[in-house]
Amino acid sequence: MISTNRTLSGSSQSPRSPSSQPPYLSVSVTDPVKLGNGVQAYISYRVITKTNFPEYQGPEKIVIRRYSDFIWLRDRLFEKYKGIFIPPLPEKSAVEKFRFSAEFIEMRRQALDIFVNRIASHHALQQSEDLRTFLQADEETMDRLRAHETGIFKKKPADLMQMFKDVQSKVSDVVLGKEKPVEESDPEYEKLKHYIFELENHLAEAQKHAYRLVKRHRELGQSLSDFGKAVKLLGACEGNSLGKAFSELGAKSEILSVKLQKEAHQLLMNFEEPLKDYVRAVQSIKATITERANAFRRQCELTETIKLKEINLNKLSLIRSDKVGEAEMEYNELKAESEEATRLFESIVRLMNEELVHFQERKTLDMGIAFNEFARGQARLANGIADAWRSLLPKLDACSSS
Repeated sequence: MISTNRTLSGSSQSPRSPSSQPPYLSVSVTDPVKLGNGVQAYISYRVITKTNFPEYQGPEKIVIRRYSDFIWLRDRLFEKYKGIFIPPLPEKSAVEKFRFSAEFIEMRRQALDIFVNRIASHHALQQSEDLRTFLQADEETMDRLRAHETGIFKKKPADLMQMFKDVQSKVSDVVLGKEKPVEESDPEYEKLKHYIFELENHLAEAQKHAYRLVKRHRELGQSLSDFGKAVKLLGACEGNSLGKAFSELGAKSEILSVKLQKEAHQLLMNFEEPLKDYVRAVQSIKATITERANAFRRQCELTETIKLKEINLNKLSLIRSDKVGEAEMEYNELKAESEEATRLFESIVRLMNEELVHFQERKTLDMGIAFNEFARGQARLANGIADAWRSLLPKLDACSSS
């Protein structure tokens, strides 16, 4: 349940942890609060950071953040850390009436907590200056930083029109055969892309059926609740042992209804949500694959441009043109840019390979836990339902034989 007000504590002034203590950075996203009204309403969160990193202001810091602040952090990291799989954010609710439901808010809080702790535990991302800003800056500073962001949606209409025209022109060239898209021909890379796209499809399918399981548990729970009330009323109309048996049957049905609703919630949080989280994680990997493809194309384009510049430079040198100096300067600048593009591409490839190893290890662990919890929950529920009905059989048998 969310509250409507909050008292914000400042930074703790207690002494730093001893230097002998291993370095740690722990973050908690807690205390969701609804602020504003109507379309301007939003949820804010208390973000608590505990650390002994010397770059931080102190051992503990508490700040207030909203969803758009988390988006800012994700976008900044994606822009700066090419080749690293930036942890995914939970999506916004497309349905207005669910935006402020207690269940949706708790799911988002949990997902945001996972998001920021994955960043805080990543050996490279935890060193990010943007992460430190996110975890320590006051609200006014965060508002100012978000307002100064320059992404595609912050560009002027004229800039957007030119961008779309450039894309349309390139697409037309490809369709007409004037230009073929430049892509890597590495078999291992092709195998990786195929695996990622297949994984996304299978995870999405599993998540869809997990959602149906949650819905079925809830519907069955509601049906048992309605049935229990009806049977209890029926028992009130009867006398003797039959009426008592009906009343107990109704009471058991209502108890089982509560069990099913609780299990549905556990199924949602511990099974469906982890599956959905990994669907988002795969989409984050796909975004990195796109960045890799862009870096490869840029590298190839610069290589081809350098060849043309070199030919032109040689021609100018042969005729002893007075433009040789200018052409040589352009050639050297382009060569430096090409070398930087090559370094970027090679860095993305290296980091992606490292990230994939970590992703597979984490996925194996997380999916194992999720499916284990699912199986245990279903077994627990099935046993509880069987025991409840079994306990009623002697009384019902007595009624049917009398």
